[in-house]
Amino acid sequence: MSDDGYRAKGLSSAVFYQDAKAAFRWLEEAFGFEPLFVLLDADGNLGHSEMTYGDSVVMVGNEWSDDHKSPKSIGGKNTQIVHVQLAEGDDIDAHCEHARKAGAEIIAEPDTQFYGDRTYTARDPEGHIWAFGVTVRKMKSEEWDAASGFTTKKRLD
Repeated sequence: MSDDGYRAKGLSSAVFYQDAKAAFRWLEEAFGFEPLFVLLDADGNLGHSEMTYGDSVVMVGNEWSDDHKSPKSIGGKNTQIVHVQLAEGDDIDAHCEHARKAGAEIIAEPDTQFYGDRTYTARDPEGHIWAFGVTVRKMKSEEWDAASGFTTKKRLD
């Protein structure tokens, strides 16, 4: 994020909540996301907010149409998972425990994957699914292919 508040080329995600203010506070406490800014209307309602994690941004907002709903409003369904990569050397097991103590439902406990990352998956209080990973072993694609039975390519043929 530049000093003028505008992002460089890249991706960010937007997640919608029934109670975005509570979610904003919870995401900071449970997952360590850092507040970037909030836009409040004249009544103090959250109009828009953004949080950072490293160089990434997640926008947190209230439900505002039939197409922008919290999983809590649609039977817990998700159409995507937001993946958050921790810095090499970060303790993902401690991150998971911290999230659990803050109320996250851990739906996949920390586990080391065939490609060299240790990951866990959590559900927030309104049902969004978040995946967290940290590289614990850098591997070449030939190594993870041998361990998994997959074939890694750059492009589809």
